Amino acid sequence: MTAATTLTSATRPTIRPRGSARWWMGSLAGIAAFSGNGVASLNGDEIATISAASRSLSGMFELARHIDGHFFPYYLFMHLWTLVGTAELWLRLPSAVAIGVAAWLLTDLGRRLHSVRAGVIAAAIFAILPSVSYYGAFARPYALAAAAVVFAFWALHRALERPTGRRWAVYGVAVALVCCAHLFAVLVLPAQVLLVRRAVLGRMAAALGLGCVPAVVLGLIGYGERHAISWIPQRGIDVLATFPKMVSEAAVLGVVLFAMALAGVALLWVSRHERAGAGVWSLALAGWLLLPPLLLLAVSHLVTPVYVDRYLFVTAPALALPAGLAVASLPRMHVVAGIAVVVLGCALAFPEHVGVREENGRTDNVPWALRVITAEPGDAIVYGQSQLRGGFDYYADSLMPADVLRIGQAPDPEGFSYPERSDVSAALQGHERVWIVWRGTKQSGLDDDDLPRIGEVERAGFKLSLAKHSGDLPGITVALFTRR
Repeated sequence: MTAATTLTSATRPTIRPRGSARWWMGSLAGIAAFSGNGVASLNGDEIATISAASRSLSGMFELARHIDGHFFPYYLFMHLWTLVGTAELWLRLPSAVAIGVAAWLLTDLGRRLHSVRAGVIAAAIFAILPSVSYYGAFARPYALAAAAVVFAFWALHRALERPTGRRWAVYGVAVALVCCAHLFAVLVLPAQVLLVRRAVLGRMAAALGLGCVPAVVLGLIGYGERHAISWIPQRGIDVLATFPKMVSEAAVLGVVLFAMALAGVALLWVSRHERAGAGVWSLALAGWLLLPPLLLLAVSHLVTPVYVDRYLFVTAPALALPAGLAVASLPRMHVVAGIAVVVLGCALAFPEHVGVREENGRTDNVPWALRVITAEPGDAIVYGQSQLRGGFDYYADSLMPADVLRIGQAPDPEGFSYPERSDVSAALQGHERVWIVWRGTKQSGLDDDDLPRIGEVERAGFKLSLAKHSGDLPGITVALFTRR
């Protein structure tokens, strides 16, 4: 009786902090991500989310047949989410919640691999990444994909620890969520194959295979729609040098954490004789961090150019976790070292944190453009790229110039552009001033032939009066043309 009582009282203090640590770190990371909401204006990709989610189910299927088919699960989720509203905070809330979930799971995964302090430090490092503040306040699926990936690694650890049917089912669901959240998130899955053991080979293969069914379907759809990403340039192997900066959205902090992550992987490998499974998990963490950029670059050269930095945000937790393990492995002063790393990281990344929280933090500053447009009665507006109209529809008030080229209110059912009149000169009859808005620099519109609408306005008898650019690249340019 006494032994049992002693054992119970001794166990309680160790269990309670574990749970509270997960909730604290998840809440702090979610708050850090949510703090970027409502300040930076929605960019074109987020406006595309509204456009897709606002359509009927049949309209969403029609869109998926031509463009963004691999985003269909996310658009379907946002279709239900936006039934409540389309305010900026509400649109971005799922991403902030996903960051909190990712940090919760990261804390527990760190505990499982090393200790509670390792999980707490890893989650804290994850929370201070500027990329977490960016994608945690972004109405696109990248934060959800990162959370799904952490969930998959966490569920796999549990299944390998005690391989019951229920735990393998949870792992299969986690893999399916990875595939549905974002197609290229599946590039982390080869790292999980490194963890397979002969005793669980069949069950793991079944869970992984069934979970990957959505990836096969979405991959085939995406391959058929690869024309929609023809804007992505081909990248060389030199792009890998910028990977630490990309995954953290901070140059110096990214390099420091990348070095710490490699050290954490090495330390976990060294401890393989003391900790069961540490060796294979060190390889899996290295694969989680390093394989996605390598595989994405390989797909770019073997299939079609697809190397886009944001597709690799799923590696951000893999940057933080082994870095946290490295700090927690210090023989002494690991708490002080963890605090120092977090404080120093915040200081190093302070300008980037400020940048992502500015109004132009997503580089499509439509509210700024609306302040530049000082409309007078009889003014007209023309869009250099018709899809820009969606952002102006979202933010504009009744004082906007007449949208003389617009045909109807709905976007193209096969994409995000809008049907427009082709007779620009006739549409501008009776107007003395016309505002032109385009995505890009002044030179990209005034000196190049990539935006035919500008030339058509000039041929209709108008000349440039003023032009202003929002600042960051590519940004938005607002120009006023008046009749000669």
